[in-house]
Amino acid sequence: MKALWNSAFGLLMIAGGLLGLMLPFGKMATERGVPGMLWAFIVSCGAGSVLLLALALRRKLFPLTARRLRYFVITAAISYALPNFLLFSAIPHLGAGYTGIMYTLSPVITLVLALLLGVRKPNLLGIAGIIVGFAGALIVTLTRGEAGRPADIVWVLIGLLIPVCLAIGNIYRTYDWPEGSGPIELAAGSHVAAALMLLLGLGLTGQAGSFALLPHMPLLVLAQVVSASMMFSVFFRLQAVGGPVYLSQIGYVAAAIGLGSGVIFLGEHYQLLTWIGAVISVVGVLMTTKAQAEQSSSPRA
Repeated sequence: MKALWNSAFGLLMIAGGLLGLMLPFGKMATERGVPGMLWAFIVSCGAGSVLLLALALRRKLFPLTARRLRYFVITAAISYALPNFLLFSAIPHLGAGYTGIMYTLSPVITLVLALLLGVRKPNLLGIAGIIVGFAGALIVTLTRGEAGRPADIVWVLIGLLIPVCLAIGNIYRTYDWPEGSGPIELAAGSHVAAALMLLLGLGLTGQAGSFALLPHMPLLVLAQVVSASMMFSVFFRLQAVGGPVYLSQIGYVAAAIGLGSGVIFLGEHYQLLTWIGAVISVVGVLMTTKAQAEQSSSPRA
């Protein structure tokens, strides 16, 4: 277990797989009338509560300093409340698999932001990978969702906002990581903050009454809470071990889970062009990952 806790690849596979489960769970919930904002609240409230309880039982509750509070609020907004609300709102219109493909843009956007902020300078392979990744994403975008059910372009654009938020969050969480803080406490605090934001949003938009839907799907709610709690405890550890660019690769694992579950269990169907675009995006991330490895292993000037 200790070896896994220190393995970036192992953490990547676990976090990406658990993240991918949010897609079919979210589609099943929204098909039963649950608003996207409420299901995003379930994710953050469930994960935050379970992780806080785990810290309390281990007597490792943390002091709420101004630095931590700032980190919790900003991380909650850009990494969880907004992207998860967009995710669960878009799934009914785009399909779980297609929405999951949006995750494949996160690594490329994260790398672009890292380059713009001077975190790393690209080599030719890295630049080529970025171009290939965007080309694949553009092809996927043009197919506009499930075969025979083209989505409104507005929902496609909303879907594209998801990886942008995730990429910004990937960079921010590394940049402003509070010194001396552990991954579990940061995950717990950020999700509690996100849950409070989403609860306020439900009240302001008049959707608070939708909580009455949840008792009719107890097993689905439980499955989402358990998977989200496990995922985010691993997620922050991966951030510390692998860094923001490597962390962003969970999007590809999540997209694979989303596509597979959408096709096999939810009866979704996608055009050949969608699959081609997804494969091209994967080629792009493999190129950027190889470029990152080459730069990391090369001696610094």
